[in-house]
Amino acid sequence: MDRYDETHRAEQMTGAERTALYRTLAHPLRSRILDYLGQHGAANSVTLAEALRESTGTTSYHLRKLAELGLIEEIAEKSTGRERWWRGLSFSHTTPDPATMDPAELSAAAHLADLKKAQDFDLYARAVKEWSGPTGWAQLRRSNTYLTHEQWLEFVAEYHALVVRYSVHRTDAPPDARHMLIRLFAAPEPQ
Repeated sequence: MDRYDETHRAEQMTGAERTALYRTLAHPLRSRILDYLGQHGAANSVTLAEALRESTGTTSYHLRKLAELGLIEEIAEKSTGRERWWRGLSFSHTTPDPATMDPAELSAAAHLADLKKAQDFDLYARAVKEWSGPTGWAQLRRSNTYLTHEQWLEFVAEYHALVVRYSVHRTDAPPDARHMLIRLFAAPEPQ
């Protein structure tokens, strides 16, 4: 599946599907499984059980749930018999306007946003601590400008296109590549 298909599929999700997605991404063990697959490329339920200190039955169950949502897929050529190997899939999703969400979806999205907020604060603190100058891995940038709403939406689209242009799957990354955590936060100054 190419990036357009992934984004198109995300945009076509129903409110119930998005609610399930948000709840899955907020689940602590499922989040840890996705992180592990993102860092290590592939795993089976035994590998995950050992690494995450869970039972194989528990990791198998959660792997199936992640696969149902299209967040991971089985590696057929590596799987044999009962030993199934899994890899994470690239997935892009933008949460819709909260005014269009039903209460269950809004609640699930808000819960996930709270969890992400804590992770993003930690990432910011790490970037500050690991700052080693303008040519280092950790980077911090602040900007102030005036934009119309149309210009702002164009900026966000170009930002997303830039991230997509430079993104590669872990298996295709050069040996010296590092997994980068990139965030964009912006809000207009209060009037």
